[in-house]
Amino acid sequence: MNEERWQNLMQAMGLKPSTSCFNELVSAYNEKHRHYHTQKHIEAMLKHFDKTKNLTKNPLEMELAIWFHDAIYKPFSSSNELDSANWASNFLLEQSYSQDGIDRIHKMIMSTLHNGQAEAADEQLIVDIDLTILGTAESVYDEFERNVRKEYKLVPWLIYKRKRKEILEGFLQQENIYKTSFYQERFEDQARVNLSRAIQAL
Repeated sequence: MNEERWQNLMQAMGLKPSTSCFNELVSAYNEKHRHYHTQKHIEAMLKHFDKTKNLTKNPLEMELAIWFHDAIYKPFSSSNELDSANWASNFLLEQSYSQDGIDRIHKMIMSTLHNGQAEAADEQLIVDIDLTILGTAESVYDEFERNVRKEYKLVPWLIYKRKRKEILEGFLQQENIYKTSFYQERFEDQARVNLSRAIQAL
């Protein structure tokens, strides 16, 4: 995670330099219990975002949403996305950012729940960016599965196996895993191969 990029984003959004918030985010993404939801995940998302920012309506706001979307991550919590979205909202409120913008960013972060509620184009795009890992090369995807298991290492294998299978099958049952044509064309087929392999391996 690059502080220069963060500060450039602050300036572009008309916000004050926020070294303390940057440091808090870096600390959060480097928590010891994280194995996939780390700063490496954020860096990967930002790379994909850079390739598709021309497709966004509010690119600066989406970039900020990416920085914050997994800021709070506790494996056994059901409110990670909400807690992360609220952190972003509180940060922006302190910076006197517009309420409309705060609402858009909050919705983008909440869309990464992957519960099918992404409606706006930017919400669908950030969801697709978050799911690029599903359509990566087999070796990269397999490492992803191992890292997710590490994050849930306290869950007994039989329970983890059943829950994980439900999640993976849920993606496969969708007509399209990716909602934008850009990501469908590049990741859909490989994602289905990877998900099918992962289910068979459970």
